[in-house]
Amino acid sequence: MSPLFYALDLLGTFVFALSGGLAAARSRFDPFGFLVVGIVTGLGGGTLRNLLLDLHPIAWIADPGYLIACVVAAAATFAWARALESRLHWLRIADALGLGLFAVGGTQLALAAGTHPGIAIMMGVTTAIAGGIIRDVLCNQVPLVLQKEIYAVAAMAGSAAYVLLDRLDAPATLAAAVAFTVGSGMRLAAIRWNLSLPAYGGGRMGDG
Repeated sequence: MSPLFYALDLLGTFVFALSGGLAAARSRFDPFGFLVVGIVTGLGGGTLRNLLLDLHPIAWIADPGYLIACVVAAAATFAWARALESRLHWLRIADALGLGLFAVGGTQLALAAGTHPGIAIMMGVTTAIAGGIIRDVLCNQVPLVLQKEIYAVAAMAGSAAYVLLDRLDAPATLAAAVAFTVGSGMRLAAIRWNLSLPAYGGGRMGDG
C-alpha cells in the first residue's frame, strides 16, 4: 500500500472509530463498550474487504497502528463526548468523513489487487458501510444503510469517481481527493439539506 493510501486508510479507521465512540455515548455505554464499538466500527469494513479479496494478513493484525487508532478514538470520545452539544450531529459528520475515506481506500486497494473495476467499486462500498452497520446493530439502531437517507449511494459515487479517474490515468492524489469530495460531499449534503432516496410508497396488500 502506498504511503498516501496507508494514511487515508489509517485516518478513515480513526474517524470511523470516532463515530463508533459517539454512538456508544448516545447509548450510554461504559468504557469497555466504547472500546468495543470503536474497534469494530473502525476495523469492520476493512477486515471484511480483506477477507473477500483474500488479502492476508489482515491490515490491523499486520500493523497494530490501526488498533491503536481505534483505542485512541474510543478514549477521546469517552472523555469529550459530553462536551458535544449534539452527539448525533457530530456522529453523522464523522460517519460521512469516514465513509468518503474508506470508499477511496477500499477501491484503491481492490484495484491494486487486480480486481475488475466493478468489483473494486463494490469493495469500496463494502469498506465504507460495513463498520457502520455493525456499529448501529450493536447500539440497537436501524443501520443508516437501511434507511432512506443517501448513504451507500454516496460511497458508491465516491468509489466510481476514483475508478473513472484511475482509468483516465489521473494522478493518484488527485483521484483520491476528487473521490473523497464526491463521496463525503454527497453524504454531507444529504445531511445538511435532508436529501433522501424515495421510499417505497405502495399501500398494504389488499388496498384498492
